[in-house]
Amino acid sequence: MTAWEPFTPRAGLRGREVLGWLGYVQAIGPRVPAVDPRSSAAVPVLMVPGFLTGDWSLVPLARHLRRSGHATFASGVVINSGCTEMLLDLLEHRLERVAEEAGRSVALVGQSRGGTLCRMLAVRRPELVAGVVTLASPLLHQLATTRALVAQVEFIARMNVVGWPWLLTADCLAGGCAERTSALLASPWPPGLPFVSVYSRVDGVVDWRACLDPAAEQIEVISTHNGMGTDRHVHRLLTSKLQAFTREQT
Repeated sequence: MTAWEPFTPRAGLRGREVLGWLGYVQAIGPRVPAVDPRSSAAVPVLMVPGFLTGDWSLVPLARHLRRSGHATFASGVVINSGCTEMLLDLLEHRLERVAEEAGRSVALVGQSRGGTLCRMLAVRRPELVAGVVTLASPLLHQLATTRALVAQVEFIARMNVVGWPWLLTADCLAGGCAERTSALLASPWPPGLPFVSVYSRVDGVVDWRACLDPAAEQIEVISTHNGMGTDRHVHRLLTSKLQAFTREQT
């Protein structure tokens, strides 16, 4: 894959990314009832959080999708910091269970690293996937991000000297795991499977150019990286794309 140099975002972008986290106070709010995936016509959705976050970070987005008639399913990822291959295996098992419960294929929605994992998962199990939407995800290189975040990733890998399963390892950065997952990420996209990559040029965490997967429909929005999961314009855009996935299922 193409080599990507870590970057340092402008101070203004760093400040906006801090403010982007404030949107997650929306996770505290009225509960929206679950939707029965077998009785709703809308495509069911499996949601995958970004690096160093968990399913809680997608609560505002899941709430919006349930209001739109979609059954939503959490990934089971408590904190997205583990070995890439381990997480991919976990998500594959989760996808199998969700597809069985729903009785049909499932849309995948992933933010940041979660979207990168969704692309790999769709290549691995396209028969279970109705379509994929990634939000600010580095699809062309897993470490197309800031110098500060790369340093954090390398620190976590160095700290994982006892084989903790919830932390990635050096193998995930420059070993066999990295080689295998990078090859999977670069694999040809399954023919006919819908794929949308949502990106922002004012992303202060991921190099937006790494979101421009040639296999995807590329849609630019004006949003911070951290705030994309709570951005109302992104919510409306996502609903529109999932409606298209639903029509293709019927």
